[in-house]
Amino acid sequence: MKNVEQITKGEGYTAINMGPLDSVGEYSLIHPKLNTEIFGKLFLKDVTGATGTEISFNTLPPHTEIPYFHRHRDNEETYIILRGSGDFQIDDDCFPVCEGSVVRVAPAPSRGMRNSSDKPMIYMVIQSKENSLGNYSTEDGSRTEWNPKWK
Repeated sequence: MKNVEQITKGEGYTAINMGPLDSVGEYSLIHPKLNTEIFGKLFLKDVTGATGTEISFNTLPPHTEIPYFHRHRDNEETYIILRGSGDFQIDDDCFPVCEGSVVRVAPAPSRGMRNSSDKPMIYMVIQSKENSLGNYSTEDGSRTEWNPKWK
């Protein structure tokens, strides 16, 4: 199993390097409910110290599918297809997805996906509590004084 490289960490931030997208398939984890090793999956919450989202990078080998359909109690998921193509199913609705497709799924619907292509599918999933986003515009931010060290 490949390990994530921590670039730096300070009060209120963590920076990591997970490597190029092609290396996502080198990560694995023991699935807590299936008690089997899942290859091509990297969760970022713990390694970054995130408190409001879980982000994962995932790989589906050619002509395979996520081995189970699932739903959530509290969290919605947003799937972003970075490479490859296939089919996504939400309850009884099945539709094609490809590089650039973005699919948001509320907690309750059952979801699954397959890679129907001859190349690995790489996608990321952002998971957060449904209806938890408050100020989500530029109004939430404020400008600060800064002195970029890269200059």
